[in-house]
Amino acid sequence: MYVADSRAGTRAASAEGAVRPRAGRRRAAVAPTVLALGTVSLITDVSSEMVTAVLPLYLVAGLGLSPLGFGLLDGVYNGFSALVRLLGGHLADRGGGRHKWVAGFGYGLSAACKPLLLLAHSLTPIGLVLAADRTGKGLRTAPRDALISLSSTPATRGRAFGVHRAMDTAGALLGPLVAFLILRATVDGYDAVFTVSFCVAVVGVLVLVLFVPGDTRTKAAAQSTEATSSTGPGGSTRSGPPPAGERPARTTPPPTLRAALSLLATPAVRRITLCALLLGLATVSDAFVFLLLQRRLGVPDRWFALLPLGTAAAFLLLAVPLGRLADRIGTWRLFLAGHGALLLVYALLLSAWHGTALPYVVLLLHGGFYAATDGVLMAAASESVPEELRSSGLALVQTGQALARFVCSLGFGAAWTAWGDRTALTVSAVLLTVGVLVSLALRPTASEGPA
Repeated sequence: MYVADSRAGTRAASAEGAVRPRAGRRRAAVAPTVLALGTVSLITDVSSEMVTAVLPLYLVAGLGLSPLGFGLLDGVYNGFSALVRLLGGHLADRGGGRHKWVAGFGYGLSAACKPLLLLAHSLTPIGLVLAADRTGKGLRTAPRDALISLSSTPATRGRAFGVHRAMDTAGALLGPLVAFLILRATVDGYDAVFTVSFCVAVVGVLVLVLFVPGDTRTKAAAQSTEATSSTGPGGSTRSGPPPAGERPARTTPPPTLRAALSLLATPAVRRITLCALLLGLATVSDAFVFLLLQRRLGVPDRWFALLPLGTAAAFLLLAVPLGRLADRIGTWRLFLAGHGALLLVYALLLSAWHGTALPYVVLLLHGGFYAATDGVLMAAASESVPEELRSSGLALVQTGQALARFVCSLGFGAAWTAWGDRTALTVSAVLLTVGVLVSLALRPTASEGPA
């Protein structure tokens, strides 16, 4: 009788073990929080990319700014958020995991800036509005990415960021298209673009407030505590209050800014941040890439807003597959391969090739660069940052990258003004090559995963 019971128990355990992998595969799907945040990013990117698509032409052709003046504003637009990313990450961590509300404030601030572009018609006011808009982006980016990271397992983190970036890029794909249609259908096209952009941004904020959970880390900790407290030694269940001699779990103090900065003492975090900074110094902004492509091909002004669609479409198609590939081969390998794609973009723009396939190849590689680096960098950094400082740690890496890209925009604009666009791009290509080689030597082994 005992033998029969033992065999039955063994068969039941084997059956249970056979089912578990399938359950694990079901759990490998991205969390609802990731999908909700992806929806917010999709809507918000429709709003922001409507502005981004027309801004270079609006500033250079409409307001007559020089490449140096445009480089200054573009640097503000892409790099000013670096000044507040650490603040946003610190506030989210110190607030007991209130990532949603810090991110929501950032989304709201960026939305409020859209109608102010209707009133700004010179360098200084436009610079202030763009700085405020990027402040909102800086506040929201690290808490949002921390929510994605905390909602995912290490084995599916690359996929989770890939899904989010794919949804985000769907908005980037729709934004320029909406802007193009508005420019063709209205007389005061730029004002109409800014107005519609504001309305769409408000919808994104509402989706965040209504559908994104408030505290992923706290809920996960509560579930873990509940499971621990209900299971005694040997798997026996236990209910009711803890024994009289048992102390309650000690609460940890809120993270400090010093603790966040001390993450740079961790070799893996320090190397990731340094590599992101070096490569960011040679990452020419999208706006300059599109302006260079327009000059090479002689694209009419009315079609300029469609150029970002190629990059966005490639990003959308490649984000999820490359995210899965990052989980397999290692995030850092894919991150450096993405910068190899960007180097090919520079080479094509500098080459003498004028074939009809040139814009398609350039935009495909440009979108592939973002698909292999944007979310992948955050997935790599997440593996080396503790949970209680996840938002602050990701903000450190983002800050180094954003500051470097700010410097690159200023330097590229100045070099274009002084020596011409080809010389400026040649210098960027040389710097990117050096950055990739240095990053190969400094590769953070902690983010590579199993060999």
